[in-house]
Amino acid sequence: MDRYNILITGTSKGIGKDLALYYISLGHFVMGCSRGEGSIQSDLYRHFQVDITDEKNVISMVRKIKQDYGRIDALINNAGIASMNHIITTSFSSVQNIFATNFFGTFLFTREVSKVMMKEKFGRIINFTTVASPLYLEGEAIYVASKSAVESFTKTIAKELSSFGITVNAIGPTPVKTDLIKAVPQNKIDELLQKQAIKRLGEIDDIQNVIDFFISKKSDFITGQIVYLGGV
Repeated sequence: MDRYNILITGTSKGIGKDLALYYISLGHFVMGCSRGEGSIQSDLYRHFQVDITDEKNVISMVRKIKQDYGRIDALINNAGIASMNHIITTSFSSVQNIFATNFFGTFLFTREVSKVMMKEKFGRIINFTTVASPLYLEGEAIYVASKSAVESFTKTIAKELSSFGITVNAIGPTPVKTDLIKAVPQNKIDELLQKQAIKRLGEIDDIQNVIDFFISKKSDFITGQIVYLGGV
């Protein structure tokens, strides 16, 4: 794989941080962001302290990257939040927060980074969804709705951006041991795993494998696809 400039959202911890470290180890230059300070120390990494739901800050960040590095080859819209709650007891503010992070943040980065990629006639955009979406998991109505929006968005903009050499795909992991699932009761995790063809938690290697495939230059004919892990 050629050396890429890769932008990953939500790199302060969890999957985002693991992905950043992985691509740094392969010699790629990684630009990451989170609301807090970054913890990755590498000459191949630059951190931006940005709220992904803040349009002005997102625009400023992407412009700065364009100014300093010239191009963005791959965008991994990893940042997201989950919430498990019955619809009757779900507050409107919670709905707004989940959609702001999971969908609006994905939209903002995709829109701004696409402008940079268009000039290069090349780009790889990978969005994050979840197996909770095709399984319609009880207690996760809003989380599923926000990720379903990401899925529809992915398939539609894959067509809008195809003429610019930009592919857009999504990965839907099964639960991975990160802070995102700490608040989910173990019995709920077990119930989900029993619905999968392969009944285990996901590993970061599983996610890296799919993203490697999506961002490869050989995958220029792969777009508008959603890959769910574990077999749902």
